[in-house]
Amino acid sequence: MKVGLIQTRTPATHEAALAHVLPLVREAAAGGARLIATPEGTNILQRDRAALLPQLRPLAEDPVVLGLQAAARELSVWILVGSALVRRDDGPRVDRAANRQVLIRPDGSLAATYDKLHMFDVDLPTGETARESETYAPGDRAVVSDVGGVRLGHSICYDLRFPALYRALALAGAEVLAIPAAFTRPTGEAHWEVLMRARAIETGAYVIAPAQGGLHEDGRGTWGRSIVVGPWGEVVAGLDHDAPGVLLADLDPDAVARARAAIPALANARAFTGP
Repeated sequence: MKVGLIQTRTPATHEAALAHVLPLVREAAAGGARLIATPEGTNILQRDRAALLPQLRPLAEDPVVLGLQAAARELSVWILVGSALVRRDDGPRVDRAANRQVLIRPDGSLAATYDKLHMFDVDLPTGETARESETYAPGDRAVVSDVGGVRLGHSICYDLRFPALYRALALAGAEVLAIPAAFTRPTGEAHWEVLMRARAIETGAYVIAPAQGGLHEDGRGTWGRSIVVGPWGEVVAGLDHDAPGVLLADLDPDAVARARAAIPALANARAFTGP
C-alpha cells in the first residue's frame, strides 16, 4: 500500500484550513497514495480557548471533515484525518471539545473515529505550558480499523509516550500505527524520531506520523519532520523540514510478519507481579 503523509501549517479558521489541506491531499493522490493521512488539528489550530470553542462544530457539521469526505469520494482514496477539533454535545462536560481522529472510506463515508486518550498537560523546561484537559475531554477506548486489508491502529500525538497503548493495538492486529501530531519544537527536536522508531521496534509495526510544522497564526511553533518508520525500526521516508508538503512511502505488510517472527516480543511477553 502506498501512503501519503500531509504536513500542514494549519490556519486558525476552518475555511482557511480546508483551502490549505485540499491541494496537498490532491498532490498525494496524484502520487499514487491510497491512504492519505493528515496531522493532528487538521481542521483548525487556535490555542486561545476563548477564541477556539465558539468556532467548533459537531463532527457531522465540520466543514473541513465534510470537505475531506468529498475529496475521498472524488479521488477514491482512504483519508485519515489525523484529528479534527470538534464540539461535543454529549457527556457531563459539554463545555469541553474532542480531539477526534476520523477515518474516511473511498466512498466518503466514515469508517471509524478515535478520541485522543492522553491529554498533554505539561510545564516544559523552556517555560511553555499546555493544559489540553481544560479544553478537551479524553477518549476511553483504543481503536483498530481495516483499511483495504491492512490493519490500522489509531493514536494522536501525546499518545506516543504511552507504549502500553501501542502494544494493545499490535496485539489487536494493528500492522500500521498512525501517530499524527502537532509536536512542540523543543520536544520534537529531542524526542520525535527516537520515540517513533521505538514504537515501531516494540510492536514490529509500521509507524506513519504526519505532522504540523512551522510558526502558526496562533503563535505556536510545531516541529514538522513527518516520518514513516518500518517494522524493524528503520526510517523508510521522512521530511527534513517544517514546511507544508507531501511525503509518499510504500508499506509492505509482509515486512510486519517478518519483523514479528524475527523478534517475537509480542508473543514472548509474560505477566508478572510486583514490585
